[in-house]
Amino acid sequence: MTTEEAASHLAKWRSNWPEWQFAEVFVPGHRRESALAWATLLQELTDAAWGGADPRPGEAKLGWWQEEFAGWSRGARRHPLGAALQRHPAAWPSLAAALPALAASRERPVDADDAFAAMEPFSSAAVEVEGSVLGAPAAPADEAALSATLLYSRLARFGEAAAPLSALAAAGDANAAAAWADMLRGRWPAGRASTVERRLWATLARRRLDRLDPLAPLPPWRVLPIAWRAARG
Repeated sequence: MTTEEAASHLAKWRSNWPEWQFAEVFVPGHRRESALAWATLLQELTDAAWGGADPRPGEAKLGWWQEEFAGWSRGARRHPLGAALQRHPAAWPSLAAALPALAASRERPVDADDAFAAMEPFSSAAVEVEGSVLGAPAAPADEAALSATLLYSRLARFGEAAAPLSALAAAGDANAAAAWADMLRGRWPAGRASTVERRLWATLARRRLDRLDPLAPLPPWRVLPIAWRAARG
């Protein structure tokens, strides 16, 4: 994946997760390109689903991705991320079928349980594809770990707009994003994800939540020991 367009997509994800430049040393070298492309693809899909005041442009973009995934399953591709991902024999049609559920998850949930339930259809399909991309069958804990990481990513990118109604009620006139961060900490899944990559992504998100500013990246000096422990499982 060497085109300028592909590089811009990857750089966008790295800008949101600057910790990855340190954490990725624990990912086997032959999987790093696919792992980065997969993480970037998830960001592309969730940005389309959750971004903007008007959902219609995002819905149209997700419709485009449905067509793209159908092409990937036939050996064709248009998006530059396909150079790293399309070659994997993954269940791309299942991921395409889950995109309407991802679009629906932009609606403000009632509480943490509702937020995780809204993510379940997409996460279920995504972990199946992720297992193929990363070369490891999905474990029971993977779906919850992915849902938690995506819900954190939504909070980090959209702040109070990502908070459930229960967080708004708990916060009152205070910071609803902080209230949702507290709730998400309490609801964070405890199971062990199957791959180093998923453990790293989930752990980095969870450790951000532990900080005074849960929306800010971790300082570089903290990333290596945290990533080392996550990689060991």
